[in-house]
Amino acid sequence: MRGSLSSIVTFAPEIIATATLVVDSRGRSFTEITDEATRFVAESGAKDGALFVFMRHTSASLLIQENADPDVRRDLEAFFSRLVPDGDRLFVHNAEGDDDMPAHIRTALTAVNLSIPVREGRMVLGTWQGIYLWEHRKASHSRSVILHLIG
Repeated sequence: MRGSLSSIVTFAPEIIATATLVVDSRGRSFTEITDEATRFVAESGAKDGALFVFMRHTSASLLIQENADPDVRRDLEAFFSRLVPDGDRLFVHNAEGDDDMPAHIRTALTAVNLSIPVREGRMVLGTWQGIYLWEHRKASHSRSVILHLIG
């Protein structure tokens, strides 16, 4: 391992901020929410801390993924479509259609929560990283994402 600890600070949080971001998905797709998270962090006034992002659903997920080449997201969708196909006769749970259980499995294989360091008032994301809501259902849905910052 290279590198060293840049600083160790012990403090009581000065800022705790929470917001609910409502995202209308376009059916099975990726929706980038980086700008909304960036704005939330800036408006909080926190200089250093952590942003926690939480998806309040079981058939959509959150990803930090490349935001430069849309082929990355296309390829992720193609891979998951092959891995967990809609209408697979293996699945019993299909109360809301043939994409119901596959959506739950996709969520289980990805994440519903993210934690992102905040330093000097900005999220510490890599150059090509963006925050995405990944809708796993074929139909459009309104999704709630909780942004919680401690700084």
